[in-house]
Amino acid sequence: MAGRVPAKDVVMSTHASEKAHATGVITVRTYEPVAYDEPAEGPVLTRIHVEESFSGDITGSGVVEFLQAARADGWASFVGVERVTGTLGGRQGTFLLQDNGTVDGEVVSGTWFVIPDSGTGELAGLRGDGGFRANLGEGAQIHLDYWFE
Repeated sequence: MAGRVPAKDVVMSTHASEKAHATGVITVRTYEPVAYDEPAEGPVLTRIHVEESFSGDITGSGVVEFLQAARADGWASFVGVERVTGTLGGRQGTFLLQDNGTVDGEVVSGTWFVIPDSGTGELAGLRGDGGFRANLGEGAQIHLDYWFE
């Protein structure tokens, strides 16, 4: 067939250009702090195991280990890694969040991001960032801006 150009395979991009926004509430079910360094002066270092429930645009459960440095006046800084198992945007699977936050008076707040390549099942390729805020003893208001790669 003279003059005919052979067909080429079309490759579709797997990168999503639009972010979605999820909101919800975290309810703590288990909170188990264990101090591992209590100096005579200076902040106490504590490992905290937390199990929680997600409701709203993110539904499911989470398990997290926090490392916290707390001053005598109650102010604290913490970091953590959390596995979320559930549904986000109608997709089921698991993913990891890396948390960074503070306790200041009666308010816990911070930011988090989805650890790259941590999504499983229908959440494979998940990326995102967001945050959380709560008064101590109450459910945390959360948000996550997310996309899939």
